[in-house]
Amino acid sequence: MAESPVNSKESKSPKGPVRIGLVGAGAIAQLAHLPVLSKLKGAELVALCDNDGPKASAIAERLKIPDVYTDIEDLLELDQVDAVVIATPNHLHEPHVLRALKSKVDVLCERPLSLTSRGVERILAAAKQAGKKVVVGNNHRFRSDVQQLYRFLQGGELGRLFGVRAGQYQFAASRTGWRFRRPEAGGGAFFEHGYPLVDLALWVADFPEPVRVSAQMDRTRGTSTVEDSMIVHVECAGGMSFSFDVSWSYVGQEERWWFEVLTSRGSARLAPLRVVKMLNGKPTDVSPSGAAARESVFLQSYRAELAHFIAVVNETTPYDPPEDALIVIKLMEAIYKAAEEGKEVRL
Repeated sequence: MAESPVNSKESKSPKGPVRIGLVGAGAIAQLAHLPVLSKLKGAELVALCDNDGPKASAIAERLKIPDVYTDIEDLLELDQVDAVVIATPNHLHEPHVLRALKSKVDVLCERPLSLTSRGVERILAAAKQAGKKVVVGNNHRFRSDVQQLYRFLQGGELGRLFGVRAGQYQFAASRTGWRFRRPEAGGGAFFEHGYPLVDLALWVADFPEPVRVSAQMDRTRGTSTVEDSMIVHVECAGGMSFSFDVSWSYVGQEERWWFEVLTSRGSARLAPLRVVKMLNGKPTDVSPSGAAARESVFLQSYRAELAHFIAVVNETTPYDPPEDALIVIKLMEAIYKAAEEGKEVRL
């Protein structure tokens, strides 16, 4: 990269909008990033990059995005870009983040940051060397109901947290594409739907140290290289335990997503948030009341996540390097090892 674009980025006034390039125009970009970024205060979407040029051009024309590219290298030569949002297939996250850091721009990357723990380590080192910020798109952490749940747990009102039970059942569907190729996706149903649950469980529990993992996976399609379902049990230091049950080939009457915490004096579950606390020897509903959300939890979480990223870039909110992403991916590696070897893995 030429010296002048780097200098231009570093000299931007913090009072101006953060000029963002979006890399990847797939489903998550179209459902979340594009609608939020096109209206987000303090952000200006100045460039879109996707290897499908006609699709990217059509989106850019509709949303009045000035520049369109089919190669991230070309986008990063644009000196009007202060930060990028990476929403490409999983296996491209690490090389795209590293390339952006080399060009001295801040990065928000959809999870996972990398498919391997070594890859996450490389990104953390590169960000430190470049003096730039990397934020991981763990949108569940930014949900308003999750934030309320976290406050309950941090306040100690429910006593000691000792367990999380979570899962997702999604109907079987005719699926094709990179998510069904292990080298590109990193895994199947559990990598797609279990990863965010693992991250959320660790986060609400303040990242206890995992000590033992057991897992069982099934490939109901037979010829598939990725799993269709997985059941996981994680034991952590201090007697805390997590269990996860995920399937994207579920046969049933309704799809489900659940997340429940178990504590010494109560329990809480999502969604909607329901909190039960033992009061005077009786289980009592102490769920917070409030007005109904004006937008879906999904869009609300991405709006809050992207607003946080803008604040981090502008240094109006503290920045914490995503070292917790290393904890999550190491646990994911242990989970897949346990499932593939059919035996418990000790960490």
